[in-house]
Amino acid sequence: MIRVVQMGLGPIGLGIAARAARESAIEIVGAVDSDPALEGKELGIGVPVVPSLDALPADTGADVLLHSTGSFLAETAEQLEAAIARGWHVVSTCEELAYPFYRHPELAAALGERARAGGVALLGSGVNPGFVMDKFIVTLMAACERVDSLRVVRVLDAATRRGPFQKKIGAGMSAGEFEKISAGGRLGHIGLAESAHMLADAMGVGRERELQRELRPVLAEREIVTDHVRVEPGQVAGVHEELVVVAAGEKPVRMELDMFVGAPDPRDAVSVRGSQAFDVEIGSGLAGDEGTVAVVISCVPLVASLAPGLRTMLDVPLAPTTVPHRR
Repeated sequence: MIRVVQMGLGPIGLGIAARAARESAIEIVGAVDSDPALEGKELGIGVPVVPSLDALPADTGADVLLHSTGSFLAETAEQLEAAIARGWHVVSTCEELAYPFYRHPELAAALGERARAGGVALLGSGVNPGFVMDKFIVTLMAACERVDSLRVVRVLDAATRRGPFQKKIGAGMSAGEFEKISAGGRLGHIGLAESAHMLADAMGVGRERELQRELRPVLAEREIVTDHVRVEPGQVAGVHEELVVVAAGEKPVRMELDMFVGAPDPRDAVSVRGSQAFDVEIGSGLAGDEGTVAVVISCVPLVASLAPGLRTMLDVPLAPTTVPHRR
């Protein structure tokens, strides 16, 4: 039995906790969220919510922290360090933790050293980053002798996603609000740069590289109403984002992401060019929320087998939790 604490009880955290509660090999022994309105409630997962890790009973006996509190590594590092200090492995949905070696090298090194010293693994996971725009593609690349270039496209209808996600892409804002907030780096897809660096490393691209990013709002042409937001014509429906890796005068990786409410033709697609040339498309695209929950839960029985330190999804022999991992 793997004993876990769920930290962060937004829509994704609740989804992870609910799925963990249905797994016969997992026992939830703690739930943490800083929202005062949740304190003491059980939320259907069998344990009362406490406001911090320090408020958990001393005898929880946890093995793994399932961590879903934020997207930015600098803002969540203290929580990760606290889990490491308790001797817990960590599976986190923090997007910047998925591959932090380029944008946060000093913080990544410090967290990795603490995890190694503590004999635990620290893993950033999820569906994107963590699977659909990086690990899945690296798996396809394994069939190639050489990969020269990649074009990765993800289109998703944000109307099908959770409320916080719709707000994160600016749905319902004016164009002026979007420009002001995006200048602070808090709009668009957090984690796209991490996926780009992971792909570039897997291709053997040199470390001397530049990321060229374009982020622009997609404006609604008609009124769109979701369960979480109303978007009037002319307001922001979401984003179009492109990220290009530039190295040695070449552009080996191009990533394109459309995330807006009402987006037509959702899909995940990749074009691989090198010793082989092929195109792969997942019609309708992978569901982000369900996918994140599934990938995180699939990592729970595996994280303890990883070498101690800061690990990535490239280290994980991912498989559904219904498949035996050892015989």
